[in-house]
Amino acid sequence: MARKNRAARRSAQPVAVVARGAPVPVPAPRANGWGRLAELHPRRFFLETWRNIDAEAAEERAERTRFDYRPLVALATGAVFLTLMEYFGSSQTMDKLLDLLDPQDAPRVVETVWSRLRDSPFFRLSEFAYWAGWRVLGYFVGPALVVKLVLKGKLRDYGLETRGFSEHAWIYGFFYCIVLVAVVVVSFTADFSTYYPFYKLASRSWFDFIGWELMYAAQFFSLEFFFRGFFLKACKSAMGSHAIFCMVVPYCMIHFGKPWLEALAAILAGTVLGTLSMKTRSIWSGFLIHVSVAVSMDMAALLQTSGLPHVWWPAGL
Repeated sequence: MARKNRAARRSAQPVAVVARGAPVPVPAPRANGWGRLAELHPRRFFLETWRNIDAEAAEERAERTRFDYRPLVALATGAVFLTLMEYFGSSQTMDKLLDLLDPQDAPRVVETVWSRLRDSPFFRLSEFAYWAGWRVLGYFVGPALVVKLVLKGKLRDYGLETRGFSEHAWIYGFFYCIVLVAVVVVSFTADFSTYYPFYKLASRSWFDFIGWELMYAAQFFSLEFFFRGFFLKACKSAMGSHAIFCMVVPYCMIHFGKPWLEALAAILAGTVLGTLSMKTRSIWSGFLIHVSVAVSMDMAALLQTSGLPHVWWPAGL
């Protein structure tokens, strides 16, 4: 009931009293085209959004009669998931696990799978499948179970709501165009072209490229759910807009090891995407921005080096 009352207050519009015989005022049309860009003015996009978040959080705190344990659960379990991914979710860990598996002591079926995987021309791709699989588990499956089993919430309330997405789709396109220009500029640097794509055989065939990008997209979706859905929703009531900046710290840290400019840019990107997620109550715009930029970066790096694939299947296989 309290949630319905808050929604009603947010959607309520002042009603003007019109004298008899006076013309009925016509509501001003919604801004479109270039007029919509005013919504992205820093004062409106950031400050007004943060104030609205803080006001809603204050209402929620006033209505709660019990201790809000959601931030504690989200931050504690989130730290566990991040730790597990760091220590067990890398391709190096997969190699170590395979080394521990002695084919002579293993069942015949395990020995066959082990030997074929080691000798497969797609062994490197399987390493990235292991890496992406851990990200899906740690960023999405684990937090989703926490939401359902511990927090007793609905997943759509944690950033997966699709209703109203079309109203904010233009923001995705605008931000993507801006970042695309930056991607084109930095693609001419040596650090960029040697670092991306992570999967160095992406140019071998379209199968390699598409397979890698699908795994890349799956981990980006999971990452957006973890940082911009799970963290922000759980911490909003207690922290208000400050939940965004709390989320930015670990988000920046997962970029350690990448080029330092990208790690610094993650601070700004995390703030923008976190604000966008809370403004739209959805992670979908942030996910589309993230995955579109990532694919564009991979393609730009390949165009600067080996070029895009020329065949659908690796030659000679």
